[in-house]
Order: sequence, then structure tokens, then C-alpha cells
Amino acid sequence: MRRLPIFFVLDCSESMAGDKIRKMEEGLHSIVRTLRTDPHALETAYVSVIAFAGVAKAIVPLVEVVSFYPPKLPLGGGTSLGAALTALMDEMDVSVKRSTADQKGDWKPIVYLFTDGRPTDHFRSAISRWNSTYASRATLIAVGFGGNADLAVLKELTEHVLIFDDTKDDAFKNFVKWVSASVVAQSRSVGEGVQAQGMPVLDEKILQIVKEALPTSDEACVTFVGRCQASSKPYLITYDRELHAVNTRDFEYQVSGFRLSGCYPIDEAYFEWTDPAGVDTKVNTSTLLGSPGCPHCGNATAFAACACGKLMCIDKAGEARCPWCKKDVIFGFASDEEGGFDVRRGQG
Repeated sequence: MRRLPIFFVLDCSESMAGDKIRKMEEGLHSIVRTLRTDPHALETAYVSVIAFAGVAKAIVPLVEVVSFYPPKLPLGGGTSLGAALTALMDEMDVSVKRSTADQKGDWKPIVYLFTDGRPTDHFRSAISRWNSTYASRATLIAVGFGGNADLAVLKELTEHVLIFDDTKDDAFKNFVKWVSASVVAQSRSVGEGVQAQGMPVLDEKILQIVKEALPTSDEACVTFVGRCQASSKPYLITYDRELHAVNTRDFEYQVSGFRLSGCYPIDEAYFEWTDPAGVDTKVNTSTLLGSPGCPHCGNATAFAACACGKLMCIDKAGEARCPWCKKDVIFGFASDEEGGFDVRRGQG
């Protein structure tokens, strides 16, 4: 039986923290449950998962649907699209059987690439390699989550670029149904001996085909990593960009800033999935709206900056030991009149 390889290439960068990555995990479970109810998919579909953040790895090798168990997705700093493409191409080289003079190989693989941001690595050579050697050997469907994905870069990879609007009720549930229907349709077509071309009908309430795309410019979010003073466990703070009005006696104008969107406990694996060569950038706290408490111990603020440049949590002003540098630090709370200070941010 000829196999139909299905590759899911999933963005697991910091901006996916919280609800997004949870939905992604639940979506994989739902897709696999659907495939297991279809006899054609059971016979032909083989699934692989490649995760990418600051680094990229195949966390599930190509395996038949009946043996596939959806993994817990990692989280890391960076959106290394080039590394993701390289991992995909390497996995195709190892796993996909090509036709020979003696026998037919696997059916043309289907690749679903999901991302919500801009690439942070040097991705040009990987795109060139994909387009010259692999693009004709696979059908790549790239999906941008929300309006902050770099659709222009995705258009360089494939004509099948979609934008997913997650603001509608049941949007993600319907999106997962569409992906499941797409895989099932492909499985049925190869079961009948002819591979389908193109994509199934889109639900235009949540998915739109991208015909033209401009490069993104503004950053959609900023992220920060801290450690709990009590347990030394790491956490991730996320802020989303928003415009807010500033009123004076004579006029009103819009100022761009970032509002707190969440603070999430993470594990040490985060650092393994973060690009160690990422750019060291900072942001001024005057642009940040809101301060979270610690998700581990409940301390009042998770945004206390040590002299070592790292964030930690504290409950009140006074002396505390930094879980990063292990030094005792005296903390005080700054007033609004003192202005902000620069703090090292994550890679997003």
C-alpha cells in the first residue's frame, strides 16, 4: 500500500503561549480522531509533527495514524522558519519513499505549516533549497494565525497561503474540521488511485486565501522570561500591541504600547527550544501596560528586574535573592514620575 505522508510544521514560539498552543494540541487530537474513523485514512495516512521555535525538531517521526499519539508541544524563544524548513526537508529525505524503476513510492506529501509571526533566523537559503528541490515534491499549505504572520514570506514558499481569523466564535473548532476534511479528502482520493489537487472548499468566515501580501513591520507582541524567587521555576510574560489615546488640553493622539496578555508557567525545556544566537534586544517599561503576579508562588509582581538584567518575582520592597545570579538584591518600587527602564525581552 502506497502511503500518504502528512507533515504538520507547527510554530511553538513564545507568542503562541497559553491558549494558542493549547488549542493547537487539542486540534491535533481532534484531527487524529477524525482520521481514525475513516477507512481510507487508516490505510494510507502517515503523520509527522515538526515543531519550531528558536530551534526546530521532528518530535513525531512519520508514523501510521493508528499508532500516532499527539505530543505535548514545546515552547521556546524565536520563530526559526529556516530551521523548520530544513527539518522538514531532512525528514522528507529520510522518511518519504520515492518511486524507482521497480516500484512506486509514496504519494505526494501534504505539508501544513502553521505560524503566527515573523521569522527570526536566516531563512533565505532554506527557502531557496525548498523551492529548487522540494516544492514540486510536496503540496505545502501555509496558514498564518491572525494578522501578524509574515504572509509575504509564506507566499515565497507556496501559492497555498491562508489567513486564519481566530476572533470568531468556534473559529478554531471549525478550522480543525477543515484541516481534518482536507486530509480525509486526500486519503480517499489516493485510496481510489488518483491524488486530489488543490484544497477543499474554505469556510470564508474564518479562512481567506492570501493573493497578495506585504512584509510585516510592527511587532505584534513582546515577551519576557522570569524566574520565581521561591522555586526558581521559569515563567513567560506576554504583552500584545495596542493603541491607546493620550489626551491633552489642545489635542488627542494615539500612542502605541503593549498591554499585558498573560503570564504562564513554563519548564526548563523552554531554554532548549530557544535560539541561543538570538538578538539581544530591550524594551522600555514605559511602553508596557500592566504587571502580572507570579504564576508559581503568587507574589505580587513577576516583573522585578535584578542588576544582572533578568526578571524575578517579589511580594514587597526589600531584600530578595535573585534566582538567576544567586545574589541578594534590594528592591524598591518605582513611581510613574520616575519613568521606565530598559529590560531584556524575549525573541517572540
